[in-house]
Amino acid sequence: MTTPARSRRCSTSRWISAVSASTRSTSSSTPDLITWPDHQGGRRGRSVARVSESFGVYVHIPFCARRCDYCAFATWTDRHHLQLAYLDALRRDVERSVERPATTVFVGGGTPTLVDPHALAAVIAAIPRVPGAEVTVECNPDDVTPELLEAYLAAGVNRVSIGVQSMVPHVLTALGRWHDPDNVVRAVGHVVAAGLPTWNMDLIYGGAGETVADWEHTVRRALDLAPPHVSAYALTVEAGTPLAAQPDRHPDDDDLADKYELADDLFAAAGLDNYEVSNWSRPGHESRHNRLYWLQCDYLGFGSAAHSHRAGRRWWNVRTPERYIAALDEGRSTEASGETLDADTRRIEGLQLALRMREGVAVDAFDPDD
Repeated sequence: MTTPARSRRCSTSRWISAVSASTRSTSSSTPDLITWPDHQGGRRGRSVARVSESFGVYVHIPFCARRCDYCAFATWTDRHHLQLAYLDALRRDVERSVERPATTVFVGGGTPTLVDPHALAAVIAAIPRVPGAEVTVECNPDDVTPELLEAYLAAGVNRVSIGVQSMVPHVLTALGRWHDPDNVVRAVGHVVAAGLPTWNMDLIYGGAGETVADWEHTVRRALDLAPPHVSAYALTVEAGTPLAAQPDRHPDDDDLADKYELADDLFAAAGLDNYEVSNWSRPGHESRHNRLYWLQCDYLGFGSAAHSHRAGRRWWNVRTPERYIAALDEGRSTEASGETLDADTRRIEGLQLALRMREGVAVDAFDPDD
């Protein structure tokens, strides 16, 4: 394997330049019409919905067998006895709250593949969807089996996102991950055999002890599996996580820059387009659900600590599974708090989000006199 030349010292500004170049505008304005792939048939270019009509549903599964050292999400390792009651509460919440068909559904966590797949499928099946809607479930590689995928497919799932993070054992250990890289290969084999029309691999770079050669090994092994979509994120050390309490766990900006450029080069050579700062895909396999967030579309979040956004207002649910279940059992709102965004905040956030995407944004779309 080759590594980037070290004679030219990497800098944070070089990394920013690389990222900025990948998101430079290629059109004069943010598109009003979203053209998505048809995940039911694998075709590209079918117009599913205008931005104003796009509507997403996020379902949060907060259960984990073990908490990753970098994870700052609302997840629990000691609440497994609540799984069936929680899934039943989710289904009831969806049935009472979703008033229009979703263009995208995303089931994340936590570890969705930890819960009973048929009970989770019942939640997914309860969500009204437009024809051809994208329905994604996050998967732990160790949990993927033909039987699990069969249950998901029966509920309308047409995309999975596999949490790979790294293909190097010592890097996985440093991240607090426990799966075997060989199980990633096995999981992908099951996904391909099941006939899912598209799928994603999640990668993380910048873990303690990860060399550029380690990262190149991860990227090349991932590409050997021919993923139609890859997400590659720089490690962020969040306050309060086990990783934050350990010495020398904060990644170096120059190291991150080298790894970003290396990945971008290898992904491009493999035919994956960098359509957003941290996302690469083959033509027609872009993530519809993430794009919905980047374009400030409406979405509803179901489950403990899930966030929602509608018409400039966002809110979030109670944090624990117990409180979420109790709210549904007692016929109360699951909302913990919320906020209404003023026009300036919406414009600023819209600009920040749009600049993550290759399309960018037209300068005249943000008139200071509006």
